[in-house]
Amino acid sequence: MSRCLQVVLGVMLLSPFAFAQVINQGVLDAYQVRYAANLAAGDSFVNLTNAGDVPVEEWSAVVNADPVGDMCANVYVFAEDQQLIACCSCPLTPNHLRTLSVNNDLISNTLTPGVPIGVTVALLAVADQGACDAANVTAAQLAPGLRAWGTTIHALPGGGYGVSETAFSPAELSASELSKLTAYCGFIEANGSGYGICKSCANGAAGAARQ
Repeated sequence: MSRCLQVVLGVMLLSPFAFAQVINQGVLDAYQVRYAANLAAGDSFVNLTNAGDVPVEEWSAVVNADPVGDMCANVYVFAEDQQLIACCSCPLTPNHLRTLSVNNDLISNTLTPGVPIGVTVALLAVADQGACDAANVTAAQLAPGLRAWGTTIHALPGGGYGVSETAFSPAELSASELSKLTAYCGFIEANGSGYGICKSCANGAAGAARQ
């Protein structure tokens, strides 16, 4: 095999890894995901808090957060067909506790017609620099310390429904995924005529309730 062909093949093999580079190394909890199901049977809730993690010196210098520790919990809501149907952002001070109703806050004002019965919720934590905006996020702003739990409704084997609550799952965030989240949310803000903007977080926490 010629040296030139070896180089070309090497670039082809390495390219997918380059595009999939993880940008939240060291702040893995800055990006978290979870689902809510069976929404026609009852509501689910997302509970958020800020653990008050003191950022490393380099991170503080980059984002210039003041006061240090305040964050924005950016929320992105996807329907079953992978469409982003809503986005919004909730400010969180250290040890603050806030909640979002999936039915009444996240999918009550969706960009597209129809009401989904299941959604994927992605959370992206960034330093609060004075204005929380889910469409305006950079990798340098990613912040540690977001803690989130979600409730969902499950069909029981014997009939009826039950409720469970689990923590959101931290996930690796690629540059392409961050670009998609912010670009789609920016489109909603610019062209949705008010639709697709979920409501603000309320103080306190809540648990799921069956209808």
